[in-house]
Amino acid sequence: MKIIILGAGQVGSSVAESLVSEANDITVVDIAADRLSLLQDRLDLRTIIGSASHPSVLVNAGAEDADLVFAVTASDETNLVACKLAATLFNTPTKIARIRSTEYLTHLEIFSSENFCVDFAICPEQILTEYVENLIEFPEALQVLNFASGKVSLVAVRAFYGGPLVGQQLQELRKHVPNVDTRVAAIFRKNRSIIPEGDTIIEAEDEVFFIAASEDIRVVMRELRSMDKPVKRVMIAGGGKIGKRLAETLERDYQVRIIEHDYRVCERLAAKLHHALVLHGDATDETLLENENIAEMDMFCALTNDDENNIMSSLLAKRMGAHKVVALINRSAYADLVQSGGIDIAISPAQVTIGSLLAYVRQGDVVAVHSLRRGAAEALELVVHGDAKSSNVVGRKVEDVVLPKGATIAAIVRGLPVSKGMSGEMEQEVLSAANPQVIIAHHDTVIEPEDHVILFVINRKMIREVEKLFQVNVGFL
Repeated sequence: MKIIILGAGQVGSSVAESLVSEANDITVVDIAADRLSLLQDRLDLRTIIGSASHPSVLVNAGAEDADLVFAVTASDETNLVACKLAATLFNTPTKIARIRSTEYLTHLEIFSSENFCVDFAICPEQILTEYVENLIEFPEALQVLNFASGKVSLVAVRAFYGGPLVGQQLQELRKHVPNVDTRVAAIFRKNRSIIPEGDTIIEAEDEVFFIAASEDIRVVMRELRSMDKPVKRVMIAGGGKIGKRLAETLERDYQVRIIEHDYRVCERLAAKLHHALVLHGDATDETLLENENIAEMDMFCALTNDDENNIMSSLLAKRMGAHKVVALINRSAYADLVQSGGIDIAISPAQVTIGSLLAYVRQGDVVAVHSLRRGAAEALELVVHGDAKSSNVVGRKVEDVVLPKGATIAAIVRGLPVSKGMSGEMEQEVLSAANPQVIIAHHDTVIEPEDHVILFVINRKMIREVEKLFQVNVGFL
């Protein structure tokens, strides 16, 4: 695909890096020459210096024959104008805009074809907030991802010494949870992927990804490892967009304390939040943490814009007794280093966000893409089309589908209605009426037309091969 990325910040750079590796024709536009220079030194792509909202700059970037425009600058207004120009002047098929302000997000008509022509609006801050919220709901998990409109969950946990499954073969899993169908989709041991077979033995410290119907997740997790006590007390470091959103989301159901060093931001937070306690100070101040009973905190979330600050405050909170610490870390090299140390979960914002964008780039009918292990692996949800003659998968058993080694069909959702473009409430009503069936994939499971197939791919280099497998031939179209 020919793709134009407007904005070379954290999101834009991460999207560019991911898409270049998949042999796409990428052009990046930004007003900062130094950012573009750094990108061009590392990646095989074109760069254009200029404003993303200027028609002449878009022409230079190749908008006249672009397949897709990602408008991910720091300015909502620039992103909206760029999408409008791409539609009006160049008839670009797909326009995606990064939108941070709730003022725009609460009025979806702004994005319609009659207005700013945004096909998909992405809010990285909201995606990150929901991601952290899932980790708080399931404190035992390293990662919690949803598929098929929330009907299926993929959860990563770390096996521990003395755990119920450590030292046992995967085929014993059914004996532990006889009334629930689940499957281990992948195992990572010391950063090396292991393809799960029936005789695979789980070892302590393994990172285990398992999939099940969302309603069964707690039952399965109880068997995989001992359940942590439910989170009640949460401390947030950083009152920026992400910290503020998370505090607003949590304050009704949890005891929330938020630390912010900027006094004016504290005043705004105090006016906006109704139950959370706002503290003015430095999250790396040992005295402040001690005075605020950090040792009693079930979860400490470092969500400032400063990686070093997040790392140091998380390590300090952990040393002082916080039960679990989560740190937002933009630099992927840092994230890999610290998660093996004192920090329980290091979140890469770009990798969490990028899945929402990748669904629009993948070939075939891809509904959802989730980046796993900070970009090393992926989980995809694809819709199967065609019939036994035009498709390589329809009418075939899972064991007969020729997948590349390291790709696994983990689950199938059957009878899921098309809900694209619906509001959240309308989508839930349609889902309730349809009552889709969640099928954990086994070797003899037969794939039918319009099934939603959830795959786990341990190496992103296999993605193109997997997508090609699920495409129907031209004769069917």
